[in-house]
Amino acid sequence: MTASTPLPAWRSALFVPAHVEKFVAKAHTRGADAIILDLEDSVPLPEKASARGAVPGAAAQIAGHGLDVLVRINRPWRLAVRDLEESICAQVHTIAVPKVASADHLAFIAEIIDEIEIDKGLTPGHTKLLAFIEGVGGLAQVDAIARASSRLIGLFLGAEDFSAEVGMQPTAEGLFGPNQQIVFAARRAGILPFGFVGSIADYSDLDAFRARIRQARALGFVGALGIHPSQVGIMNEEFVPSVEEVDHARGLLAAYEQALAEGRGAAAYKGKMIDAPVVARAREVLRAHVARG
Repeated sequence: MTASTPLPAWRSALFVPAHVEKFVAKAHTRGADAIILDLEDSVPLPEKASARGAVPGAAAQIAGHGLDVLVRINRPWRLAVRDLEESICAQVHTIAVPKVASADHLAFIAEIIDEIEIDKGLTPGHTKLLAFIEGVGGLAQVDAIARASSRLIGLFLGAEDFSAEVGMQPTAEGLFGPNQQIVFAARRAGILPFGFVGSIADYSDLDAFRARIRQARALGFVGALGIHPSQVGIMNEEFVPSVEEVDHARGLLAAYEQALAEGRGAAAYKGKMIDAPVVARAREVLRAHVARG
C-alpha cells in the first residue's frame, strides 16, 4: 500500500530532545517546517520515561504555533510500545520509526497505532509514519517497506547507523548509492524521500552543508532532517525552486502549450527541444513552488 492522504511539504525537520524543556520552548522559533520530538538517540536511558511523558504537552505547545510535530520512538519493542501509547495524540502528526528492517516491522507498528487511535478517539489514519532505513537488511527490503502501510509518508536513510553496520565511514562516496535507493523506492511507492548524501551529525561547515542540500534536491529529495538550528535556513532555502527556475518553467510550459494549440507535437524553448519528461519536470517545479514557496 502507498500513502493515501496528502503528503506534507516539509523542507526541514529539526530534531529536539523531548525531555529538554528549554529546547522544546524554543522549537517553534527555529524556522523549521516540522519538529521531531526525539525519544531515541538524544535521550539517555534513565530519562526515557520522563521524555515520553513530556511528549503530549510538548507536542501541543509546538503544534499551537502551526508546526507539524513528529515523534521518533525507540527501537526495542518494549520501549517502542510505551512510546506509542504516550505519544499518539491529536497534536502528533507522524511517528518516525527508527531501524526499520522489514515491511512486517512497519506493519506491526501501524497495527498498534490502529488500536491506540481507537482508544483515544482519534480519526482512524490520523497518525502518519516516517520510516528510517538504518541497516543493510532494511535497505534490501526498501521497496516492500515503502509499500507496507497507507500511513507511510516517507523514507529516510540514517547515515550514521547505516555506516556503522556496514563498517564504513559516513562519506559521500559510500552513502551515494544507498541514498539513491531511498529516492527510487519512495518515488516508486508514491511517498516522499527525505535526506541528503552525508552525515547528519556534521553541521560545523555550513557551506559544505549547503552544497549537500543543493545536491540532495538535484537527486530528487524533497526535504531533509537536521540536528542543529543553523541547518534549518539552508534546508528551507535550497529545497524550493529559485526565481530563475520558476520563470524558466513558466516560459517553457507557455511555449509547449502554444505549440499544442498550433497543432505541433514538439516545441523548442531557449534552444532546446521540449518533450514529455521536460514538461513533467517543469510542472514539478511549479508544483513545488506553490507547495513550498
